[in-house]
Amino acid sequence: MSGAVRGRVLLLDGTPDRCRGAVPSLTVHALAGADPCRFLAADSVDVVQLPSVASPQSVLAYVQHAAAAPGPLLVWVTGRLMVPARRGGEPHLALRESTPGTVRYTGLPWSWLTRTLRGRTGPTLLLTDTEADAAAWPHVTAAVRAGHFDGGVPVHGVIAPAATAPQTEAGGYTSAFLAALRAGEPGAGPAVDATLMHERALAQAGLGGDVIAVCHGAPGPVLANQARHTRPALVVTTGPVPVAAAPLPVTVPTVPVTAPRPPRATAATSVPAPATATAPAPAAPVVPSQGDVLEDVLAAARAGRHNEAAAMAAAWEQQALRRHGPASPEAGLWTEVRADLARLAGDHARAAELWMTAAHARLARSGPADEETLAAVKRAHYCWQHSQDQAPRLAPALLDLWEQVPGGAGAADHIRARLNSCQDAPPAATR
Repeated sequence: MSGAVRGRVLLLDGTPDRCRGAVPSLTVHALAGADPCRFLAADSVDVVQLPSVASPQSVLAYVQHAAAAPGPLLVWVTGRLMVPARRGGEPHLALRESTPGTVRYTGLPWSWLTRTLRGRTGPTLLLTDTEADAAAWPHVTAAVRAGHFDGGVPVHGVIAPAATAPQTEAGGYTSAFLAALRAGEPGAGPAVDATLMHERALAQAGLGGDVIAVCHGAPGPVLANQARHTRPALVVTTGPVPVAAAPLPVTVPTVPVTAPRPPRATAATSVPAPATATAPAPAAPVVPSQGDVLEDVLAAARAGRHNEAAAMAAAWEQQALRRHGPASPEAGLWTEVRADLARLAGDHARAAELWMTAAHARLARSGPADEETLAAVKRAHYCWQHSQDQAPRLAPALLDLWEQVPGGAGAADHIRARLNSCQDAPPAATR
């Protein structure tokens, strides 16, 4: 094909054998199994995986060959960073036979990697999900803070202190970044903003406070927008929806709430609000006829792929915000989806906060008598009851909501009683 753009993906694993153990790097397995050909915004893609290389000169040759090509280039680096034990200071990517005593000769100097990529004219992105051992950590953190780690190359990713236990799952950042790539950017062009993907990955990965995030440079159109071809535009009709309230007391809910229902154009029926909050009856979400976007999100969550589900929902929420504004029913729908995803992931405090946000939005749009407003408050209350030590912090906002909707006196009294019981409870005995 005339004028076709050819891109390259280089997956570089810098995990020494003694750190690898009997099981190869799970992060590398996650990358290789994610169909790297789909990562790049190019007509055709070459993928080279270097899972266990011993010679830094061999790695450099692969990098030089990839850098010489004109199309978009993604270099995804995982593994461990070390510094030489003697005359050290420069971070090296450990290779198969590297140890702190030999890494000066057996590891790849990080500057070799950045210097080779720096001269490229095509779109370039160096992604890193690496860890640094105790000796390398101060040198790596100093290089990042001084702005020397990137070497003038667009670099996104994270660096964490080396784990003491063997790896049991793929790196959190890599998993979240892959989920963000799969979700893409609905409504955008053929390429997605790498910085936006990086920010979403950081938000969803749940990394510890000692992890260093690296975000330098603008890589250009490197990453393909997978939503452009795999997801149709989300179409949501608006209008009030009747709610069938199950007669379950709020203090002992027996039916967990399920996915929120997107608004659809039907006439509302009047359902009397009970004196106390109830868990609304489950209802199947209305999804677009093509693509089953919402079903895909919920299926990922129910399968335990919570980061992927959250990233997909965040992508569609951003599209709704851009197209319809923050006060729109379309944006509110995805706030409610995110709330239920948080509940499915076991984060009831976050779910309660999001349901309260959704309830406030419905109050502003439809008023306190709207049945969906009441349903959102009930779901917030249900999640609040399971928020454990976060309940006192969330209680005032939930109490304010119940005081604004009809029939909320009983639920408000329940909140006050629980707060009083928490205050009256004796402190736990210390041993």
